[in-house]
Amino acid sequence: MMSDAAPSPEPLLRAADLLAAGAWQEAHQIVQKEQSTLAAWLHGIVHILEGDLDNARGWYRRAERPFPDRAAVDSEIAAARAALKERA
Repeated sequence: MMSDAAPSPEPLLRAADLLAAGAWQEAHQIVQKEQSTLAAWLHGIVHILEGDLDNARGWYRRAERPFPDRAAVDSEIAAARAALKERA
């Protein structure tokens, strides 16, 4: 089980902004350094955008979230951003 504790939400908020802009490679560099369930969720979104759905499913399991369909990626990014802002 991953931790919900994160020292600061800023890197993950930056990752969410990058994901919203379609810059999944840059977002990946941020989220792979984090250990929280929110980071795992964003990591799953990275792999959805990349097209690696098997890897994305694994990250969604770690984030303890249901795996969405590819068409829901924008709403997933918005929901992750909202969750991060709640923790800010």
